[in-house]
Amino acid sequence: MQGFDLKKIKTKIERIARLLEKKYGPKKWKDRGNPLDVLIQTLLSQNTNDRNRDQAYQRLKTFFPKWEDVLEAPFRKVVGALRPGGLAHQKAKRIRKILRWIKRERGRLSLSFLRKLDSQQLKATIGSLEGVGPKTFYCLLLFGLKREVFPVDTHILRIGKRLGLIPNKMTAEKAHQWLAPLIPKGNSLSLHLNLIRFGREICKAKNPSCHICFVSKECLFCKELLHD
Repeated sequence: MQGFDLKKIKTKIERIARLLEKKYGPKKWKDRGNPLDVLIQTLLSQNTNDRNRDQAYQRLKTFFPKWEDVLEAPFRKVVGALRPGGLAHQKAKRIRKILRWIKRERGRLSLSFLRKLDSQQLKATIGSLEGVGPKTFYCLLLFGLKREVFPVDTHILRIGKRLGLIPNKMTAEKAHQWLAPLIPKGNSLSLHLNLIRFGREICKAKNPSCHICFVSKECLFCKELLHD
C-alpha cells in the first residue's frame, strides 16, 4: 500500500512490543480449555465485553454441563442462559448450528481433530462457518490451537491506526492479513494480550490517556494532538 514502508513498520512493531513487555511483562500460554470451548467463548465475546462474555459462558456451562445438552435443551432455555452476553437469540442459534455441524461431520462434539490440520485446511473447515469471522477464527488458532497468529480486535485496530501501523481506512478483516507478516516471530501471544490491556487502560477509544502513555514517541495520534 502506498505511503507505508513495511520494513519500517515491522521495526516499529518490534520496538512497541518491547515497550509493552517492559511495562506489562511477557505472556505465557494458559489452558483456556479445548478448541471447542475456546470457539464458543470467542463467539460469545462478539459485540460485548469480557465480563458479559464470561458471565454468559459460565451460565451456559452451569445450565448445560455437556455440549450435547445445549443441542438437546429447548432453544428458549439456551437463549436464557446466554442473555447476559447480549444478542442471545443470534448467538444461541449460531452455537447450536455449529454444534450440529460438528456432530454431523465428526460423530461427536469435539474439535480436537483441528490440531492435525494446516492453516489452509483449518480455514476451509472452520472459517466458512456462520459467525466465525477472521477475529473468531484467529482467536481459535491462537488460544485453542496455540498457532502463531495475530487476532485483530477493536482495541488492536484502533491502536494500530493511531500508531501508524495500519492504514486508517483499513477494516479489521483486512488488517489480519496486513499485520500477519509484520508481527515478530514468537511474539503473537504477548503482543496481542499486551495491546488489549494497553487499549483498555491507556489508549482508550474515548479520552485516551496520552499524558501518561509510555509509547507516545511512536504514536502519530499523540503527535497530532501536540501540534493542535
